[in-house]
Amino acid sequence: GTHYGDQREARSLMLLSTSRNFHMMEEQDANNSVEPNNSTSDVERTDQFISDTDIPQADTNLPLVDTDIPMTSVLPETLTEVLDREQPSHEGDIEIHEDMDPRMQFKDRSHHVRAEPVEDIEIIYVDGSAQQKSLRIGANLQEPIRSNLIQFLQSNSDVFVWKHEDMKGIDPQKACHRLNLDKTVKPVIQKRRKFGPDRQKALEEEVNKLIDNKFVKEAKYSTWISNPVLVKKATGLWRLCIDFSDLNQACPKDSHPIPHIDYMVDATSGHQLMSFLDSYSGYNQIPMHPDDAEHTSFYSARGLYCYVMVTFGLKNAGATYQRLVNKMFARLIGHTMEVYVDDMLVKSEQASDHIAHLSEVFDILREYSMVLNPKKCTFGVGSGKFLGYMVSQRGIEANPAKIQAILDLAPPTSLKGVQALTGRLAALNRFISKSTDHCKPFFDAIKKKKPFEWTMECQNAFDNIKQVLSRLPTLQKPLPDEPLYLYLGVSDVAV
Repeated sequence: GTHYGDQREARSLMLLSTSRNFHMMEEQDANNSVEPNNSTSDVERTDQFISDTDIPQADTNLPLVDTDIPMTSVLPETLTEVLDREQPSHEGDIEIHEDMDPRMQFKDRSHHVRAEPVEDIEIIYVDGSAQQKSLRIGANLQEPIRSNLIQFLQSNSDVFVWKHEDMKGIDPQKACHRLNLDKTVKPVIQKRRKFGPDRQKALEEEVNKLIDNKFVKEAKYSTWISNPVLVKKATGLWRLCIDFSDLNQACPKDSHPIPHIDYMVDATSGHQLMSFLDSYSGYNQIPMHPDDAEHTSFYSARGLYCYVMVTFGLKNAGATYQRLVNKMFARLIGHTMEVYVDDMLVKSEQASDHIAHLSEVFDILREYSMVLNPKKCTFGVGSGKFLGYMVSQRGIEANPAKIQAILDLAPPTSLKGVQALTGRLAALNRFISKSTDHCKPFFDAIKKKKPFEWTMECQNAFDNIKQVLSRLPTLQKPLPDEPLYLYLGVSDVAV
């Protein structure tokens, strides 16, 4: 059993059963490990979960847990390290008998591959001569899977396009976008805006591309007219957008549900091979309903044009796209595939099944005339980035770019700076133990009833959260029928 020496005051430890959760794992991989923070001793961290009051004898078999791993059971791969850390101390005399620890039955789950967060890729060509038509596959694929995958992709190159003019568009009988305008709303013709020479030139170039790609047509007798908006990209080029704000206000909200990102990401871990797919100009593959196309009219020097294909900025365009892909891949989603709007992931628990799973997806793409962007697709990898997370057979990891963005931050000097910091931390919440406790000084600093002040407590919390971010755990999918342990710590400042 687990014996407690000196009993201290304070927190209760509860053991609950849960059917769905994720293990959290510290980095032990020699290539990816980060030196642990030694500012807090193992015993001090363990004491946070040990009650000062008498614990009934029935509870003495509760497994201990590192307090850096909250509300989860210890990952079996790192169980030995956890047990080694929990050595007797003059402060607590904690003794572990491995034969009676319920976690020991999972100690040998060492068969899982520890994939790198981002895998190397290999460039292949769909034919021997035209090198501009290339695809990306995992560089670590073993034979014969590698050769079979290359042959499969080369023989199915018709589901890819390398330029807009090769897009076919989805059959309007299978999907089209409706605005469903409220007929009680008076149509709006926006006052035409003026552009400087550089923007005017960019506007006409972009409109010419839309005409060549058959995304727009000339409009006549339009009752709704919107202004074009030009936004400069990081590359220095211009992006054409349309100000549909008035039009969107007249459109009722389409409440078709968009999948929960957390659930989808959770479902991707534990697979040997994955392929990341992205449709080519996804929205532009869905046609506008003929009755609604004229309402998307916008100004240009050549006259009025309207969209015959869906474009960004239209209300409910995302819901229309999600409804389409849900219909297309209904029997695959949740099994061998996950789809979030135009981001698709094909997953296989066994590498030998992956080509068959890809074949099912390609057949459906071909049936609907949906095409993929080869520059944004990667096939046959063990890990990669999906919806802002790093996913692999090992589990789910935080996006290193999001972590680095916080590590590079200087201490905030204004209320908006603290709000930006808490927003960035919220995106990493599920990886941070006791995140509310860590961030409490920040929340106190942005209370409306007091003037902004960056206190020493805030600075200490800022330094501490950076240390926490440098050793975030990995979330791993539990085994079927595996008992899971949920550890709850009582806090005076957070739930």
